[in-house]
Amino acid sequence: MTTTDRIANFGAGPAALPESVLRQAQKDIWNIQGSGIGILEHSHRGSLFDRILTEAEAEIRSLAAVPDNYKVLFIQGGASTQFTMVPMNLLAKGRSADYLITGAWSKKAIKEAKLFGEARVALSGEDSKFTAIPPADTAVYSQDACYVHVTTNNTIFGTQWKSEPPVPADVPLIADASSDIFSRPIDVSRYGMIYAGAQKNLGPSGIVLVLIRDDLVEQGPKDLPTMFQYRTFANERSLYNTPPTFAIYMVGEVVKWIRDAGGLTAMAERNEEKAGLLYDFLDQSAFYTGTADTGSRSLMNVCFRSPSAEHDTAFVKAAGSRGLEGLKGHRSAGGMRASIYNACRREDVVSLVEFMKEFEREHS
Repeated sequence: MTTTDRIANFGAGPAALPESVLRQAQKDIWNIQGSGIGILEHSHRGSLFDRILTEAEAEIRSLAAVPDNYKVLFIQGGASTQFTMVPMNLLAKGRSADYLITGAWSKKAIKEAKLFGEARVALSGEDSKFTAIPPADTAVYSQDACYVHVTTNNTIFGTQWKSEPPVPADVPLIADASSDIFSRPIDVSRYGMIYAGAQKNLGPSGIVLVLIRDDLVEQGPKDLPTMFQYRTFANERSLYNTPPTFAIYMVGEVVKWIRDAGGLTAMAERNEEKAGLLYDFLDQSAFYTGTADTGSRSLMNVCFRSPSAEHDTAFVKAAGSRGLEGLKGHRSAGGMRASIYNACRREDVVSLVEFMKEFEREHS
């Protein structure tokens, strides 16, 4: 499909961005703040970018009420690099780390951790093929755990933790919140560290937001490679080397957009409403089947199937011709997936539901 206009983007990531942010970025790529130079060209050592970075951090701290004893870091390499950096810095010799396995990304995270020490499965949803988040009270934690790692939302299977899992006292909870960061209120103080790839709810790909408690910054061995130490980013304000300046600028603009839309509580209400439109329809449909357990459903990624793989293929193709893109399920899960992150518009979800009704009538 070729168009000069915008269409509905339900892709899992890189995902839809707020239209007002994109419009502002169009201007700022050409000439930002009357400097005569676009944001893509400004030096990361210059005063203008320094203001952008400072403002982005301040907006994040304000939006999520980040405590003063936490650093706000911007790190390259995607969330997958954090699968490595976390155990490199926090998994002490002779101790273990506990992982809550609720999908493909947490499985990848523990695989990396095992390269650096003892990493144990404290809870797993694999028996249900990751269609449900197991009860938090079934987790079995190690006595010597350095940290507990959780993936808050599972994009591939459409499940989501509804709240932070309780962990042993004085054991930091480390969260991969890549696909639901700032989609709802969050108590940062309940975590030792939160990390999130930007390309779902924060901005373009290429940057990871890390919120990390000061004591954990200093916990990492000092003989690690420079770029794999959290203290490098903390000590240098994420400017040890040239960072992805445009991605940081975009994160700052998106966070302002969330602020102006009413903040995290308002964003949660919007996301609940959008997800409700889809789930309510799926629950009454005799044609489609939601794949996630009702109590574990994600507000970010709604996964569903039609009666056959052939119908699934036809659905995705027909939806694309109607300007509803990104609906093909992950290659490991099949079916369909509507990713309805913060920037996904309510009217696009309404259009999707109407198309689903039409497709059901034609193929039942």
